[in-house]
Amino acid sequence: MSATGDAGPPEARRDAGGVGGEADEKRVTWAELYFDLVFVFAITQVSGLLHHHHDATGLVRALVVFVPVYWCWVGTTVQANIRDVDNLRDRLGILAVGLAGLFMALAVPGAYGGRGVLLGAAYWLARLVLLLLLIRLPGVWRGPYGAGVLVSGPLLVVGGLLPDGPRLALWAAAALCDLAAPLVFRRRLAAVAYHPSHMPERFALFLLVALGESIVGIGGTAAGARLDVAELAAVAAAFTISAGLWWQYFVYAADAMRYAVEVADSRRDVVRRIFQYGHLALAAGVIGVAVGFGETVADPWQALGPGSVALLYGGCGLYLLTFGYTRWMMFRKVATTRLGAAAVVLGLAPAVVRLPALAVLVALAVLLVALNVVEHVRVVRAAGSGPATVAPSGSALPVVPAGAPLPGGSALPSAPSAASAE
Repeated sequence: MSATGDAGPPEARRDAGGVGGEADEKRVTWAELYFDLVFVFAITQVSGLLHHHHDATGLVRALVVFVPVYWCWVGTTVQANIRDVDNLRDRLGILAVGLAGLFMALAVPGAYGGRGVLLGAAYWLARLVLLLLLIRLPGVWRGPYGAGVLVSGPLLVVGGLLPDGPRLALWAAAALCDLAAPLVFRRRLAAVAYHPSHMPERFALFLLVALGESIVGIGGTAAGARLDVAELAAVAAAFTISAGLWWQYFVYAADAMRYAVEVADSRRDVVRRIFQYGHLALAAGVIGVAVGFGETVADPWQALGPGSVALLYGGCGLYLLTFGYTRWMMFRKVATTRLGAAAVVLGLAPAVVRLPALAVLVALAVLLVALNVVEHVRVVRAAGSGPATVAPSGSALPVVPAGAPLPGGSALPSAPSAASAE
């Protein structure tokens, strides 16, 4: 779904500065957490679609379906961020979007068959509900929410009526429309005030949902296996990979992302670049890894084909490369360790195609463990030297020395403005 409307309600507005005039900390509501359960199922459905067709065309088809699923979640999250949704009207609205999301998830397996219209209609319904929830805001039709109702939603419905090739083209256009909307309406979104604590927490929860799919990819396959020593070793290696991906985000990146939102001169741009776009790539990478697990755990001695290796190593590489993007956007610094690790992972992919699945898993697990160890050592060393600098009030970061790596792999600037995403 789109980023947000043209302006938030009076209580959601603030000055352009990112540090002054902070609103009270906003908590995630129970309705939002219940809403997330629908997308646990939706991500499982997208993974299933990719599992059956993981050549280049299958990747594109899965991505084109995943974007509206993800954007539906984004639109609801932003709406909940700029408004107080802990009331009857908004709870019912969130549940209505959740029902539409459930319809979308049910349509995913047959999206390129007989359920294309269901996918498009369910998405259009979600966009209409979100627009109605914000209809009192002036000019909301002339923003991303309106574009979703008038452009991307109808494109998805019409695409569902067409044959496979034209359907994919029209759905790709709809996905590009949604992704471009925050850029097209960037000036109109300038007055929107984002709560700095709520947004990072919501996107972290979405990534946690995606990581949960990697556990399903391991357990769902292993549950039907004999579970001999080799298969248990494959499960352990796959779990180590999943845990390594979790560690990279929740130990080294989550607090830095929240800090970047809190001190940014333009929270709108941080939300767009780091969360709406960056987390799309992070989640896509995790889904690729999760599908790759399903191809490796069941038969650890079987050599993997190029498609399975591309999902497993390509997904991990995309995940690590995205941290290079987010660090640059947050602090204008290069994530050397993660970019180097991504280059190693992607470079190894062609060499492991003919190896047994167990060896492929163990190699990737060792690389991720080594990366986390290196980053841990860097953080500990940097924290033990130099004068201490206190993060701005309300930041989730600890007291660390100036110039030390943040938990996100970035150096804490000497002044809050230096961490701006501008």
